[in-house]
Amino acid sequence: MHFTAERRLDDGVLEREFTLGEIPGILWTPGSASAPVPLILLGHPGGLPKMYPRLAGRAQHSAAEGFATATIELPGSGDRPRLAATEQARADLRRALEAGEPVGDEIIDALVLPLVERAVPEWQAALDSLLALPEIGGPVGYSGGVISIGVRLAVVEPRIVAAGLFAGSFIPRVMFEEARQVTIPLHVLLQWDDEGNDRQAALNLFDAFGSKEKSLNANMGGHTGVPQFAGDAAVRFFTRHLK
Repeated sequence: MHFTAERRLDDGVLEREFTLGEIPGILWTPGSASAPVPLILLGHPGGLPKMYPRLAGRAQHSAAEGFATATIELPGSGDRPRLAATEQARADLRRALEAGEPVGDEIIDALVLPLVERAVPEWQAALDSLLALPEIGGPVGYSGGVISIGVRLAVVEPRIVAAGLFAGSFIPRVMFEEARQVTIPLHVLLQWDDEGNDRQAALNLFDAFGSKEKSLNANMGGHTGVPQFAGDAAVRFFTRHLK
């Protein structure tokens, strides 16, 4: 991990850009921390420059409660090299949506599964480096989407002890089986009228999770209409499980 830039935000949060090999990322740490702090990994659908305002807002909200947060760019997104198979799957998805046709399992699998296979090891490598920093002490949570990446991380990464998952992306069939292997506490956020989300699939995935503690926070509105109090509830969830 190589830090490339840093600045203080208005609330004193230290924001540092870094690269992990060829992968760009950002780390936010509370300005007043006097001891190693817990860490939340911030998932997103890709494109760090576009996602930055929302990610920074989530990071500052979390820092106010004493958490460090970090994110990395997804494979094939932002300034990273494009993946031909993923680009083809996105084109097939656009054609189906524009034609008003159902999005078939083949398109969903081609779009999401290669991303999961590439992104999860990168998240684990980032976690290795982040936990080696003296200001980061753990425990670790994962918050955000793509929900299939969060599911896979919850299954394979024992250092993640709680997850807040955003139900706003297509879900491959295999993920329902993996969800049964998830046992950590979960807080799932669902926008009821999300225009790009299969609500029933999201509900089925929630039902499949094997966690003894899982909660579903469903709010009216579209994909970008998440109310502020939903974010407050997510932070309270992580406060219970990471502190």
